[in-house]
Amino acid sequence: MEEKVFSVSLKEIVEEFQLESVLEYDNLEDILIVASDVNRPGLQMSGYFEHFDSDRIQVVGNVEFAFLKGLTPEERYKRLDALFRHRFPCLVVARNLKVFPEMLDVSKKYDVPILISTDTTSSFMSGLISYLNVQLAPRTTKHGVLVEVYGEGILILGESGVGKSETALELVKRGHRLVADDVVEVRRVSEKTLVGQAPDIIRHFIEIRGIGILDVKNLYGVGSVKVTENVRLVIQLELWDEKKQYDRLGLDDKYTEILGIQVPSLTIPVRPGRNLAIIVEVAAMNNRQKKMGYNAAKALNEKVLGEMNKTLEGNE
Repeated sequence: MEEKVFSVSLKEIVEEFQLESVLEYDNLEDILIVASDVNRPGLQMSGYFEHFDSDRIQVVGNVEFAFLKGLTPEERYKRLDALFRHRFPCLVVARNLKVFPEMLDVSKKYDVPILISTDTTSSFMSGLISYLNVQLAPRTTKHGVLVEVYGEGILILGESGVGKSETALELVKRGHRLVADDVVEVRRVSEKTLVGQAPDIIRHFIEIRGIGILDVKNLYGVGSVKVTENVRLVIQLELWDEKKQYDRLGLDDKYTEILGIQVPSLTIPVRPGRNLAIIVEVAAMNNRQKKMGYNAAKALNEKVLGEMNKTLEGNE
């Protein structure tokens, strides 16, 4: 199955990074960026176009301008014409450098926008790549709740009515933060990182059966919500099944695969009398301990085995 390709319009990038157009371009909204990598076209300006990716945004700074400045106007136009002929999405000039007249000529000729940034080249490129990695990341939607507990992003899943939203609300009351309720958009921003957020239209809202829709930010303040959070643990809530054997030790690590990434996961049975908010808090702290190299279940197991070995040795 082919992975869906996402895009972001050049107009959105211009607004996000406050870029300035050197000419009037009326097609910025129609130019779609589909590649998260960007390119500094120094090699291409010298005439080398092997493996050149025309889907990438091109960024130039002091180095490229110094090279172009050393050319005659005729040679400069020739080199720029060869570059712009590939019709890449746009050329961004960093450091607010003054654009060469030949750049304007080829920009008009091939209808490739030239944009100006006041940032340094490396700063602009790092910010743009981070932005594109999020905007163009593979994504999926989960029916659940995402909360931040002690710095850990906890994705709570389960059937409707099992208590996901109520647990999230109790966690907010205990000082933790809500990221998303009901619909969680999860994006794979790197080979090891998943980031979750709520759709814009329902951000910071939560549904509690019997009460209705609540605005968490207005009820509990801006410190009770967060826009995005890395997904570090998945907790599956399910109604208690008397016939099912639940893990009581935690020796075996379990994982849930999301977008090709294995995320540590727990299954928590739900029944009257269990304080789910406290259980989620403890799960978050225990997950942090495991990442720091300490596993309470394994430590206890080693102690028990040690005592058993001592007993066997004493009986010999």
